[in-house]
Amino acid sequence: MNDRDVFEYALLRVVPRVERGECFNAGVVVYCRARTFVAARTHLDEAKLRALDPAADVTGVRAALHAVEGVCRGGDDAGQAARDDAGRRFRWLIAPRSTVVQPGPVHTGLTADPAAEVERLLDLLVR
Repeated sequence: MNDRDVFEYALLRVVPRVERGECFNAGVVVYCRARTFVAARTHLDEAKLRALDPAADVTGVRAALHAVEGVCRGGDDAGQAARDDAGRRFRWLIAPRSTVVQPGPVHTGLTADPAAEVERLLDLLVR
């Protein structure tokens, strides 16, 4: 008996100057359809941000990252997308965009605990 389910994840990248294309990882979004689970965790390394753009809007970048977490949590305070089901929220969050916070490509894996996977991936790929 296999108690692991397929999950998908995408890294959240900060691209302080979109025209330059330089970026660093600042979060992860995890979706597990079988468990109706979607969550994001972020960690902004301000030193990396300032190294790529000394004039970066740290408060704005932090707010954009927290907004992704809010959409995953759901609720009225995070706008229309937060009221959609978990799969639609994930697809909306990973849609390509040309902003300071951008999703990376989607990857897959197997997990018995999607919530723990969010923390594992944040530690492994972001922190």
